[in-house]
Amino acid sequence: MKYLLMIYGNQEKWGEVPQETWPEEIAKQDAWNRKYQETGELIGAYGLADAVNARLVRREGGAPAVTDGPYLETKEYVASFYLLDVESEERALEMAADMPWADRDPVELWPILHEAPAVP
Repeated sequence: MKYLLMIYGNQEKWGEVPQETWPEEIAKQDAWNRKYQETGELIGAYGLADAVNARLVRREGGAPAVTDGPYLETKEYVASFYLLDVESEERALEMAADMPWADRDPVELWPILHEAPAVP
């Protein structure tokens, strides 16, 4: 079963973390990533750029029409996401609770219902 874990944040939230603790916080996340990559349960871990770097793309007259930024109606946005392949929902919940910042901020867990077939 595949699941998507998502962590939300914003520049204000990141600014509350003391600058001198960032290397330790990043090391915790790297350790979590390695732990679950070694079990084969973490397929990928991705951190996203700040919202000011996001773009909206539409198709107008057959061509891409690009505008700045996403539609943000909340203060926080997706900061990183993790793709899991686990035996059960219980295991995915265990992994989410094991995220380094799960004691401070919730981790969103979404079951993946459909996967496009891989191109041979």
